[in-house]
Amino acid sequence: MSRPTLADIRAAAAVVAGQVMRTPFLAAPRLSRLTGADVKVKYENLQVTAAFKERGALVKLTSLTAEERARGVVAMSAGNHAQAVAYHATRLGISAVIVMPVTTPHVKVAATREFGARVVLEGETVAESSGAAERIAADEGRVFVHPYDDHAVMRGQGTIALEMLEDDPDLDVLAVPIGGGGLISGMAIAAKALKPSIEVVGVETRLYPSMWAAIHGVDAVCGGATLAEGIAVKNAGALTLPVVRDLVDAIVLVDESHLERAVNAFLTLQKTMAEGAGAAGLAAMFAEPERFRGRKVGLLLCGGNIDPRILASIMMRELAREERIVAIRLAIPDRPGVLGDIAALIGECGGNILEVSHKRTVLEIPAKGASLDITFEARDGGHAEEICAALRARGYGVERRPAE
Repeated sequence: MSRPTLADIRAAAAVVAGQVMRTPFLAAPRLSRLTGADVKVKYENLQVTAAFKERGALVKLTSLTAEERARGVVAMSAGNHAQAVAYHATRLGISAVIVMPVTTPHVKVAATREFGARVVLEGETVAESSGAAERIAADEGRVFVHPYDDHAVMRGQGTIALEMLEDDPDLDVLAVPIGGGGLISGMAIAAKALKPSIEVVGVETRLYPSMWAAIHGVDAVCGGATLAEGIAVKNAGALTLPVVRDLVDAIVLVDESHLERAVNAFLTLQKTMAEGAGAAGLAAMFAEPERFRGRKVGLLLCGGNIDPRILASIMMRELAREERIVAIRLAIPDRPGVLGDIAALIGECGGNILEVSHKRTVLEIPAKGASLDITFEARDGGHAEEICAALRARGYGVERRPAE
């Protein structure tokens, strides 16, 4: 079968209508000020499973014959495809088995089980889980539902671009996360058919540049723990690669720091939850700001299933990067009143002490001295330096340290 067409994607839109939320596509003035672009966000994290994957999964499941539905389905996924298949298979009365890597965040495993699927944890990566899923498909006679390398899935994901351009035909560029390529393939087919001048920019994490490497004809070096586990795919799809090669204008590789900053920006500025993969489009705007500056950008917040502990860690790390949480070490005389003097001085300067560690046995400190580690809150980097300057002026030696 040849690649899907705009007509195929419009037919998919009729399938998902009323079954999958038509998510809002809203202006984001605070992100616009932050990036220098005119930014609008498509909130696919508002789906029942908190991710866009429902579209492709539903289109695929409804395309099965009655005999295939009776056999049941099996899928492999790091989380969002798993939940989507589980949710819609249960709705349609289809038995589903989902194979997930053992490294999948617990929140995604639990949600998949809650949606009614039998979950099998096997393999360290999605690639290893894929082998297990294929084995189960053969052993149990189930239909394998691929997360991206499937024309039905591509058609379903392409409905997102239809909605974005229906809501705002004046978009200049779409920033779309890439894992195996099902999402960006479907969206690029629809977007380029509706508006040939639009630029489609893909985004991959630098730790897993599989599509970028395939497009550039080099071997992909993939590996490492990434915040964007949803797009941590080692191999580009056989069906999706030709579409990306023909229709995607560029692929931006983003670092983990860009992803962390993007997740934090969605939470603190837009008051919405984004997982690492879901925030990849915004991360690309941080990685290559000049590519997007002054243009009308459609961002796809494609998923919001992030581990709350990871999210809390990201928020604290971003506060440290912004110097709103600062750690210092002071060498002080070991005598009464010194701790009180330092605490009072920080308070007078408007700082708020979070943590104190007072040590007398550090060998680098004289016998009549002590080492004092303080972590405090400040308004910004300038305010933090004002506090440090006030401590130095009082005669205390101040060493700035990384906040933990």
